[in-house]
Amino acid sequence: MANVSAILKISIFATGCAGIVAEFVLSTLATYIVGNAVFQWTIVMSLMLFSMGIGSRISKTFQNHLLDTFILIEFALSIFCALSAITAYGLSAYTQSINLIIYLLSMIIGAMIGLEIPLVTRMNQAYEELCVNISSVMEKDYYGALFGGIFFAFFALPYFGFTYTPIILGTINFIVASLFIWFLFDLIHKKKTIVISFIICAITLILLSVLAKPIIMYGEQSQYKDKIIYSLQTKYQKIVITQWKNNYWLFINRQEQFSTFDEEKYHEPLVHPAMMTTINRNNILILGGGDGLALREILKHNDVKTVTIVDIDPDMTSLGKTYPILLKINNNSMLDSRVNIINKDAGIFLKEDNKLYDVIIIDLPDPDTIDLMHLYSEGFYTLVGKHLSVGGTMVTQATSPIFSKKAFLCIIKTIEAAGFSAFPYHNHIPTMGEWGFVMGSLKMSPHQLKKRVIEQNYNILDTRF
Repeated sequence: MANVSAILKISIFATGCAGIVAEFVLSTLATYIVGNAVFQWTIVMSLMLFSMGIGSRISKTFQNHLLDTFILIEFALSIFCALSAITAYGLSAYTQSINLIIYLLSMIIGAMIGLEIPLVTRMNQAYEELCVNISSVMEKDYYGALFGGIFFAFFALPYFGFTYTPIILGTINFIVASLFIWFLFDLIHKKKTIVISFIICAITLILLSVLAKPIIMYGEQSQYKDKIIYSLQTKYQKIVITQWKNNYWLFINRQEQFSTFDEEKYHEPLVHPAMMTTINRNNILILGGGDGLALREILKHNDVKTVTIVDIDPDMTSLGKTYPILLKINNNSMLDSRVNIINKDAGIFLKEDNKLYDVIIIDLPDPDTIDLMHLYSEGFYTLVGKHLSVGGTMVTQATSPIFSKKAFLCIIKTIEAAGFSAFPYHNHIPTMGEWGFVMGSLKMSPHQLKKRVIEQNYNILDTRF
C-alpha cells in the first residue's frame, strides 16, 4: 500500500509540473499573439487559479471509483495540454479573438488540475493521517510547480519552443496515468474504458507530435503578411524574418525591427547625428543592435577604433554574424576585428563595466514589457551618463512621436531627469511611420546640442538617404 501512496505523490508532482508549464505556455503565447505581457500573464494565471477552485469544488461530486476518475482526468489533461499551443496557433488564422480561446484553454486546464488535487488527497487518506496527507500532497504539487518553472525557463521554451513543449507536458500526464494502469490495474473498476482512453490518448499524442510543426507554422504565418523564411524562439524572444520580393523584414515578438525597404531611414538618423556631434569617435558602445545594422553605420566613420555591442540574446548576435541574409544587410559588420560582442543585459553590463565611451547608441526594442522597462528608466540613463567620456553623446530610439506620443515624451523627460540635455528629433519611415529619437549630452545645453547637430555636414558620409 505504501507503493500506492508513492505513486499518488509522484503523480501530483508531475501534475503540478505539467500544469504550471501549460499556463506559462498559454501566458507566453497570449503575450506573443495579442501583446501586453502584464495583462495577459495576469489574466491567464488568474483564470487558471480561479478554475482550480471550481475544479476543487466539483471534485466533491465524485464519490465512487476515484482511481478511475483520476486516470481519466489525467488522460484528458494530457490531451488538452498537448493541444493548447496547436489550437491557439491554428485558430489564430481565423479569429481576431484568439485571446478568448487561450483564456478558455487556461480555465479548462486549471479546472482539471483543481479536480486532481482533492482526488489524490482523498485516495491517499487511506495511507496517511490527515495532517500528513494534506501537507505531503500540497508539498509535492508545489515542488512540481517549481520544477516546471525551471524546466520552462531554461529548457522548454529555448529548446522546444511552442511546438513541442505542450506535447512534452501531455506526455508527462500520459505517463502518470500509465503508471496507475501498470501498477494498480486490479484496483480499476472500468478497465475497458480506461484501456480505450489509454489507446486514444497515445494515438492523439503521436499524431500531434507529427502534425504540430506544420499546424503551428501555418498559424504563425497567418500573423505576418509576407512569407516567413526564418523563425526561432530563443530564451528571450521570438525572432522572425520574412521576405517579399527582394526585401526582408525582421520581427522580434511580432514587432517590426527593420525592413530592408527603408531601414536606413531608421539606422542613419539613429547613428550619424550622435557620431558627428561628439568630440571623439574612438570607442563606441551599442546597447542592443544585435542585427549589426547600427554597427554598419558606425563603421562608416574611419576613426572608430573599438565598438562594443551588448545584446542579451546570443542567438540574435549569432544570427547577425552567421545568417547570410543579415550578413549581406549589415555588410559583414559583425565580423569586423574592431567589434567586441557581449551577451548580457544592458543594465547589468553598465553596472559592472568601468570603461568610458565616446558615443553610446541605444537600439533596444520598445519598452512595452516589464523586462524592458528598466532599460528606459532614469537609473538606466544615469548609468549611461557615467560611461560617457568628456564631450561624448548618447542617443536612443524613442518609439513613434505620433502613435506613442506619451512614451516619446516620457523618454525625453526621463533622459533630462538623468542630467542630460535632450535633443528630440524624428524621421518618417514608410514601413514604420514617423519614428522618434532622443540625443543627450552632459556638457552642452539643449540649444548648443541642437545647433551642433544641425551644423554638421552629413553629405560627406556614404548614406542611402
